[in-house]
Amino acid sequence: MLDEGTIDLPDAAWDAVRELGSLTLHRNTPHDDDGAIRDRCQEADVVLTNKVPLRREVIAKAPRLRLISTLATGYNIVDVEAASDHGVTVCNVPGYSTPAMAQHTLALILELTNRVGLHAEAVRGGAWTRSEFYYFLERPVVELAGRTVGLVGFGEIAGAVGRLVSALGASVLAFRRHPGEPPPYGPFAWATSVDQVFEEADVVSLHCPLTPETDRLVDAARLARMKPTACLVNTARGGLVVERDLVAALRARGIAGAALDVVAEEPMRPDSPLLGEVPNLIVTPHNGWATEASRRRLLKQTAENIRQFLRGTPVNVVGCGA
Repeated sequence: MLDEGTIDLPDAAWDAVRELGSLTLHRNTPHDDDGAIRDRCQEADVVLTNKVPLRREVIAKAPRLRLISTLATGYNIVDVEAASDHGVTVCNVPGYSTPAMAQHTLALILELTNRVGLHAEAVRGGAWTRSEFYYFLERPVVELAGRTVGLVGFGEIAGAVGRLVSALGASVLAFRRHPGEPPPYGPFAWATSVDQVFEEADVVSLHCPLTPETDRLVDAARLARMKPTACLVNTARGGLVVERDLVAALRARGIAGAALDVVAEEPMRPDSPLLGEVPNLIVTPHNGWATEASRRRLLKQTAENIRQFLRGTPVNVVGCGA
């Protein structure tokens, strides 16, 4: 395991994996040091990684490697084509963080609409003691009832977010390349394009993977399609958003706000355009997935991925070696 520190559970939590073979836990491995990554993979039959990248050069120099199991749903950190070329199967863990991520996405939406943190901070600073009336507003608060929440991508997490906002009275507008049966809640509609979501929604929430097609999906042109009263939420992947374009839109009041749990480079760089005085921007440190329950589900399914691979019946396969 190349970055056990990202899972941050007691050592005994790994016992289900230990039952399957000799396990070496590395707290972390430098992401930009292919030599260090290669050294730690060279004698392994199975490599586990959460965010340490496995590039072609590393995979090619790991002669015993037969399985890469990512402790995540996203697997863009693995060169799946290279793995396939070298007979290595790649697995992921879908669905483990759905409850946590849906809850966090809703929390960000509610912070943008209700400004709980902003008002709590104002109270701590004494603003309520100076108020002329029995209440005060630092910023307007907005009801979700009667508004439209747009979802770009409609997998398990987006479906759960749709259910939550629908319970609060919002309409859901979702875009997916291949629409199917609508979910059992409403009002709900399928969008015919990503642009329709950006043009019509009061809150746009991103739930698509980072691929060559979605890289920099949200740029200045797409942000310009949004209502000036609308907000953007991204709990998917940082590379979906052109951060300088988002900052420019917020500073120009082109959109009302944004909330991000992911950024383009993580940990965030000291020179990130998202730092500093950016109005109506909320950023959390990619921790929406990280409830203890979520992390324990992740380890349990990882052990099952390995077990099924050893039995010759691999599951959750995203790349298959010959």
